[in-house]
Amino acid sequence: MTTTPFQKASQWIDAENAQDPNIEIHESISFPKELLYSNRMWEKLMDFFPSASEEIQIAAKAQHICRWKIARESYPMDRVGYLKWREDLKKFHAKTTAQILEKAGYDIDFIARVSFLIEKKLLKKDAETQLLEDVICLVFLEYYLAPFVEKHDEEKLKNIILKTWNKMSENGHQAALKIHYTPENLQLIKDALGL
Repeated sequence: MTTTPFQKASQWIDAENAQDPNIEIHESISFPKELLYSNRMWEKLMDFFPSASEEIQIAAKAQHICRWKIARESYPMDRVGYLKWREDLKKFHAKTTAQILEKAGYDIDFIARVSFLIEKKLLKKDAETQLLEDVICLVFLEYYLAPFVEKHDEEKLKNIILKTWNKMSENGHQAALKIHYTPENLQLIKDALGL
């Protein structure tokens, strides 16, 4: 049985993410946190845009690859520190993924395109970068908004929801409004967006 470069790359990305020491419980099962996130990203992409290219499928899976290796705490705990951390993470994710893709047998153009997407270049201008951003936002709203709500006050939450919304396309907005939220969180979203 021949294994395609895509299958190899997917397995190796999963193997890296499976080493995450941080655990998240989903439906009473423990998962390495970034492996669960990676699976959610890929599933959401295929649900939202079934004809997604291989490049964007890999970019979605590898969006947070080995994220735990660069701790937020290793940067100043202010806005500047946060932005620097995010920027360094993007480069780290792109580089880690590029090494896997090279090993899997992909050519230099394919690898460059995946890196471009992971680094979220030309957001709003490049259709696939925008698609990836939509998927990131949809995964956040579906799986990570509820835990966020428990940690932050209403004004901060409204601000986060509005920022998330502004990053999305019209198609992303339509999909976001179809997600099954708790009544409280749906109201919070509507209040944030003035709906």
